[in-house]
Amino acid sequence: MSAPATAAARGLIRCHGCERLSRRRRLGAGASASCSRCGTLLQQRQPDSLSRTWALVIAAYICYVPANLYPVMVFSRLGQPEGDTILSGVQVMFEMGWWAVGGLIFFASIVVPMAKLLSLTGLLLSVQWRSSWRPRERTVLYRVVEYIGRWSMLDMFVVSLMVALIQLGAVATMEPGIGATFFAAVVILTLLAALSFDPRLIWDQMEERE
Repeated sequence: MSAPATAAARGLIRCHGCERLSRRRRLGAGASASCSRCGTLLQQRQPDSLSRTWALVIAAYICYVPANLYPVMVFSRLGQPEGDTILSGVQVMFEMGWWAVGGLIFFASIVVPMAKLLSLTGLLLSVQWRSSWRPRERTVLYRVVEYIGRWSMLDMFVVSLMVALIQLGAVATMEPGIGATFFAAVVILTLLAALSFDPRLIWDQMEERE
Protein backbone atom coordinates (compact mmCIF):
# COMPACT_ATOMS: atom_id res chain seq x y z
CA MET A 1 0.00 0.00 0.00
CA SER A 2 1.53 3.29 -1.08
CA ALA A 3 2.00 6.12 1.37
CA PRO A 4 -0.48 8.99 1.13
CA ALA A 5 0.66 11.93 -0.98
CA THR A 6 1.63 14.96 1.03
CA ALA A 7 0.92 18.59 0.18
CA ALA A 8 4.65 19.21 -0.26
CA ALA A 9 4.87 16.35 -2.76
CA ARG A 10 2.08 17.98 -4.78
CA GLY A 11 3.79 21.37 -4.81
CA LEU A 12 1.49 22.89 -2.18
CA ILE A 13 2.20 24.71 1.06
CA ARG A 14 -0.22 25.12 3.97
CA CYS A 15 -0.68 28.41 5.78
CA HIS A 16 -0.14 27.92 9.51
CA GLY A 17 -2.53 30.75 10.26
CA CYS A 18 -5.71 29.97 8.31
CA GLU A 19 -4.93 26.49 6.87
CA ARG A 20 -5.23 27.69 3.26
CA LEU A 21 -3.29 25.69 0.67
CA SER A 22 -1.20 27.74 -1.74
CA ARG A 23 0.80 26.71 -4.78
CA ARG A 24 4.56 26.84 -4.24
CA ARG A 25 6.54 29.03 -6.59
CA ARG A 26 10.18 29.91 -6.99
CA LEU A 27 11.32 33.03 -5.19
CA GLY A 28 14.39 35.13 -5.55
CA ALA A 29 17.16 35.26 -2.96
CA GLY A 30 15.91 36.81 0.28
CA ALA A 31 12.31 36.94 -0.93
CA SER A 32 9.36 35.51 1.02
CA ALA A 33 5.72 34.70 0.29
CA SER A 34 2.64 35.47 2.36
CA CYS A 35 -0.77 33.87 2.47
CA SER A 36 -3.20 35.62 0.15
CA ARG A 37 -6.02 35.17 2.68
CA CYS A 38 -4.56 36.16 6.06
CA GLY A 39 -1.10 37.52 5.25
CA THR A 40 0.79 34.96 7.38
CA LEU A 41 4.34 34.21 6.22
CA LEU A 42 4.31 30.93 4.29
CA GLN A 43 6.91 28.40 5.45
CA GLN A 44 7.39 24.81 4.36
CA ARG A 45 8.18 23.96 8.01
CA GLN A 46 8.23 26.09 11.13
CA PRO A 47 11.87 26.81 12.02
CA ASP A 48 13.13 25.22 15.26
CA SER A 49 9.70 23.71 15.89
CA LEU A 50 10.97 20.69 17.83
CA SER A 51 13.42 22.56 20.08
CA ARG A 52 10.89 25.27 20.97
CA THR A 53 8.14 22.73 21.64
CA TRP A 54 10.44 20.59 23.80
CA ALA A 55 11.42 23.65 25.87
CA LEU A 56 7.78 24.61 26.45
CA VAL A 57 6.72 21.04 27.30
CA ILE A 58 9.58 20.57 29.79
CA ALA A 59 8.73 23.90 31.43
CA ALA A 60 5.08 22.81 31.68
CA TYR A 61 6.11 19.53 33.35
CA ILE A 62 8.14 21.50 35.89
CA CYS A 63 5.23 23.85 36.67
CA TYR A 64 2.75 20.95 36.86
CA VAL A 65 4.30 19.66 40.11
CA PRO A 66 3.87 22.82 42.27
CA ALA A 67 0.50 23.45 40.60
CA ASN A 68 -0.77 20.30 42.31
CA LEU A 69 1.24 20.58 45.55
CA TYR A 70 0.52 24.21 46.46
CA PRO A 71 -2.96 25.56 47.28
CA VAL A 72 -4.96 27.10 44.46
CA MET A 73 -7.38 28.71 46.91
CA VAL A 74 -6.73 30.25 50.34
CA PHE A 75 -9.87 30.62 52.48
CA SER A 76 -9.54 32.85 55.55
CA ARG A 77 -12.25 32.80 58.20
CA LEU A 78 -11.82 34.94 61.33
CA GLY A 79 -8.13 35.32 60.58
CA GLN A 80 -7.46 31.57 60.17
CA PRO A 81 -6.21 30.81 56.62
CA GLU A 82 -6.81 27.40 55.08
CA GLY A 83 -5.44 26.35 51.71
CA ASP A 84 -6.88 23.88 49.23
CA THR A 85 -4.97 22.20 46.44
CA ILE A 86 -6.77 21.05 43.29
CA LEU A 87 -7.23 17.54 44.65
CA SER A 88 -8.32 18.63 48.12
CA GLY A 89 -10.74 21.12 46.54
CA VAL A 90 -12.23 18.31 44.44
CA GLN A 91 -12.54 16.18 47.59
CA VAL A 92 -14.36 18.99 49.41
CA MET A 93 -16.81 19.34 46.53
CA PHE A 94 -17.47 15.60 46.59
CA GLU A 95 -18.12 15.79 50.34
CA MET A 96 -20.55 18.67 49.76
CA GLY A 97 -22.41 16.60 47.17
CA TRP A 98 -21.26 18.67 44.19
CA TRP A 99 -20.33 15.57 42.19
CA ALA A 100 -20.71 17.13 38.77
CA VAL A 101 -18.59 20.21 39.58
CA GLY A 102 -15.94 18.16 41.39
CA GLY A 103 -15.71 15.63 38.57
CA LEU A 104 -15.53 18.38 35.95
CA ILE A 105 -12.71 20.17 37.77
CA PHE A 106 -10.81 16.91 38.28
CA PHE A 107 -11.09 16.12 34.57
CA ALA A 108 -10.21 19.65 33.38
CA SER A 109 -7.46 20.36 35.93
CA ILE A 110 -5.78 16.97 36.43
CA VAL A 111 -6.61 14.66 33.53
CA VAL A 112 -6.59 17.12 30.62
CA PRO A 113 -3.26 18.89 31.36
CA MET A 114 -1.43 15.59 31.91
CA ALA A 115 -3.04 14.05 28.82
CA LYS A 116 -1.92 17.07 26.77
CA LEU A 117 1.63 16.85 28.08
CA LEU A 118 1.87 13.11 27.43
CA SER A 119 0.36 13.50 23.95
CA LEU A 120 2.78 16.29 23.00
CA THR A 121 5.68 14.25 24.38
CA GLY A 122 4.61 11.25 22.29
CA LEU A 123 4.30 13.38 19.16
CA LEU A 124 7.72 14.94 19.70
CA LEU A 125 9.37 11.55 20.26
CA SER A 126 7.68 10.04 17.20
CA VAL A 127 8.99 12.87 15.00
CA GLN A 128 12.50 12.70 16.47
CA TRP A 129 12.59 8.92 16.05
CA ARG A 130 11.36 9.40 12.46
CA SER A 131 8.45 7.08 13.03
CA SER A 132 6.11 6.28 10.15
CA TRP A 133 3.50 4.69 12.43
CA ARG A 134 -0.08 5.88 11.82
CA PRO A 135 0.63 9.46 10.68
CA ARG A 136 -3.06 10.20 10.14
CA GLU A 137 -3.97 9.19 13.70
CA ARG A 138 -1.07 11.20 15.12
CA THR A 139 -2.25 14.25 13.18
CA VAL A 140 -5.76 13.79 14.58
CA LEU A 141 -4.26 13.50 18.08
CA TYR A 142 -2.47 16.81 17.57
CA ARG A 143 -5.69 18.49 16.42
CA VAL A 144 -7.50 17.20 19.51
CA VAL A 145 -4.73 18.51 21.79
CA GLU A 146 -4.84 21.87 20.05
CA TYR A 147 -8.64 22.07 20.31
CA ILE A 148 -9.08 21.12 23.99
CA GLY A 149 -6.43 23.58 25.13
CA ARG A 150 -9.01 26.35 25.40
CA TRP A 151 -10.94 24.38 28.07
CA SER A 152 -7.94 23.97 30.38
CA MET A 153 -8.65 27.25 32.18
CA LEU A 154 -11.88 25.89 33.67
CA ASP A 155 -10.29 25.54 37.12
CA MET A 156 -9.17 29.18 37.06
CA PHE A 157 -12.71 30.19 36.13
CA VAL A 158 -14.09 28.27 39.12
CA VAL A 159 -11.53 29.87 41.45
CA SER A 160 -12.46 33.35 40.18
CA LEU A 161 -16.16 32.61 40.58
CA MET A 162 -15.76 31.32 44.14
CA VAL A 163 -13.60 34.31 45.09
CA ALA A 164 -16.37 36.62 43.88
CA LEU A 165 -19.10 34.69 45.70
CA ILE A 166 -17.42 34.04 49.06
CA GLN A 167 -16.00 37.48 49.78
CA LEU A 168 -17.72 38.34 53.08
CA GLY A 169 -15.69 41.32 54.19
CA ALA A 170 -14.16 40.95 57.66
CA VAL A 171 -15.83 37.59 58.36
CA ALA A 172 -14.34 35.51 55.55
CA THR A 173 -12.20 36.08 52.50
CA MET A 174 -10.94 33.91 49.67
CA GLU A 175 -8.07 34.57 47.31
CA PRO A 176 -6.10 32.56 44.72
CA GLY A 177 -3.08 30.68 46.04
CA ILE A 178 0.35 30.21 44.50
CA GLY A 179 -0.81 26.92 43.01
CA ALA A 180 -3.20 28.83 40.77
CA THR A 181 -0.27 30.79 39.33
CA PHE A 182 1.63 27.59 38.50
CA PHE A 183 -1.49 26.01 37.04
CA ALA A 184 -2.09 29.03 34.81
CA ALA A 185 1.54 28.73 33.71
CA VAL A 186 0.97 25.06 32.80
CA VAL A 187 -2.06 25.99 30.70
CA ILE A 188 -0.26 28.80 28.88
CA LEU A 189 2.87 26.72 28.27
CA THR A 190 0.91 23.78 26.84
CA LEU A 191 -1.07 26.14 24.61
CA LEU A 192 2.16 27.66 23.28
CA ALA A 193 3.69 24.19 22.87
CA ALA A 194 0.75 23.03 20.78
CA LEU A 195 1.05 26.14 18.62
CA SER A 196 4.81 25.80 18.16
CA PHE A 197 4.63 22.13 17.13
CA ASP A 198 4.48 21.73 13.36
CA PRO A 199 2.24 18.71 12.54
CA ARG A 200 3.62 18.65 9.00
CA LEU A 201 6.78 17.09 10.46
CA ILE A 202 4.74 13.94 11.10
CA TRP A 203 4.44 13.35 7.35
CA ASP A 204 8.07 13.99 6.44
CA GLN A 205 9.06 10.39 7.08
CA MET A 206 6.29 9.19 4.75
CA GLU A 207 7.60 11.43 1.98
CA GLU A 208 11.18 10.20 2.46
CA ARG A 209 10.00 6.58 2.15
CA GLU A 210 8.48 7.14 -1.28
